[in-house]
Amino acid sequence: MNIKNIIKDGFIIFLPLILGGICSIFINTSEYKSFYRPPLSPPGIVFPIVWSILYILMGLSFYLSKRKADDKQINLTYYLGLVINLIWPFIFFNFKLYFLGAIWIVFIIITLVRLIILYNKVNKVSAYLQIPYLLWLCFALYLNIGVFILN
Repeated sequence: MNIKNIIKDGFIIFLPLILGGICSIFINTSEYKSFYRPPLSPPGIVFPIVWSILYILMGLSFYLSKRKADDKQINLTYYLGLVINLIWPFIFFNFKLYFLGAIWIVFIIITLVRLIILYNKVNKVSAYLQIPYLLWLCFALYLNIGVFILN
């Protein structure tokens, strides 16, 4: 494997993490501590750790699926899911549209379930690597609804 392929593969794997990091620069999370939060709400430090892991799993899943097949449906669903995922913090934190944020998470979940189904046809490992993301999104939906109700 040559250096060009290593860089390309690394870019595919780390693209979600890079984009998430760039978006985080523009997100105003300073009010998180002042929110009334539902039970089981983790401290703020948990979120960047979990999201970093999930972003790497997203990229790794996509990379593994591309090694098996360059499927246009997977590509479209993956990039759509990534974009709508990156928009959510702006809706929730910057615009303070908590109800819309909850609906947005449902869209992310629907897109992810579609992606998992597509991955499962090409590379089961890619599908399984998305289970933590799906679980986290369900937890995020609970937190988002809790913030909406309590604030």
